Amino acid sequence: MKKLTTVVIILFFLIFSNNLFAQPVSPPWWLSLEYGKQRFRTGDYGAALILFEDARRDRRAMYEQMERDLIHLMSLNDVRRIGDSLDRVERYSIERRYTAASAALEELYYRIPKSSFNNSASSALAAFNKLKNYPEAEYWIGEVYRVEGELNLALSQYRRALTMKDSLEDPGFSVTLQYKIASILRTRQEYTEMEKVLHSIIAETDTLWANASAVEGGAAVIPYAQASASFARTSMTRTLTERGINRFLDMYRYDNTTVEQAHRLLGFYYAAQGRPSAEQHLMFSFLIQNSIIIEEVRRRKYDFTFTNLTDLAKETERNQLLLSYIDEVEYYKTAYYLGASLYRNGRAAVARAFWNFLASQPQAGEWHSRANSQLRNPRFEPIVEMP
Repeated sequence: MKKLTTVVIILFFLIFSNNLFAQPVSPPWWLSLEYGKQRFRTGDYGAALILFEDARRDRRAMYEQMERDLIHLMSLNDVRRIGDSLDRVERYSIERRYTAASAALEELYYRIPKSSFNNSASSALAAFNKLKNYPEAEYWIGEVYRVEGELNLALSQYRRALTMKDSLEDPGFSVTLQYKIASILRTRQEYTEMEKVLHSIIAETDTLWANASAVEGGAAVIPYAQASASFARTSMTRTLTERGINRFLDMYRYDNTTVEQAHRLLGFYYAAQGRPSAEQHLMFSFLIQNSIIIEEVRRRKYDFTFTNLTDLAKETERNQLLLSYIDEVEYYKTAYYLGASLYRNGRAAVARAFWNFLASQPQAGEWHSRANSQLRNPRFEPIVEMP
């Protein structure tokens, strides 16, 4: 009995000490990232940064180990004799029970389609270099630096993440990264670099600007779909300047919200410098803004038909979502500077139409007042020399 009691005590001690001294299990890298986002959103930036760095480190460590496991398999004499056939290397791994290498290949196929390797084992091995990168973690590390005022470090992180864009789970997120970079460059008054980044966004994502594939009336491809982009822009500009704002917005729709901000910021920048190209960028921005507004009004009021900006503004005032949207996209400021750019380019009549619209909208605030001033005494906006 005494011996039995001693055994029970020893077992209890072993079990208790095992639980007491056991190391906590680290969450997988993807979960660390999610925990980091939660901490970031609650303002716990220090903890968030640690979790984002853990996610980056743990992902790299996991794929480096998988790479080593596959290298070990491919270094075997029997496997080297197989050659570069990925199918045969994989079959050998399964049949001979090289479980680590098989798990590495399974993970690789989960992230990248097997068909993309063209049955090449060396191509599959090389793909681990891309998987080691974690641009989403790099981005969130940059976000921590940004909110803490470390703009140089944030910019470095965003640029680092952008160099890894081939590893993004959502390829479209590269545009978000570029906007983040442009925003910091704008804050730092590095306008030439900002301009390059915004043009890069437009080149990558604006098919209308690049390929002239506009949509007219929200339904049919306009006749200029196969023409050059410059010809299409000229045609749209002619409609605006010769037939007016309302006809322009009645004829054209373009809902590419991804590029709206890029066109708007370039338009403001060029308007401040008195450059003629401000007109077309602001025209595109204003077209996109109104396409979104008209579509939202139609969604809530199925029988709505666009006739003029003033009536559209009345519908907008009844919709809290649209009121938030026009603030977000600087709707009235866009309209004002589009008018100013048209005026500078010698298109006074349509410029006055924009200012008349703003003069009828007291809620436009500053842009209402400035439009009234322009109507009383039309003049060029002053040129601002960027530092």
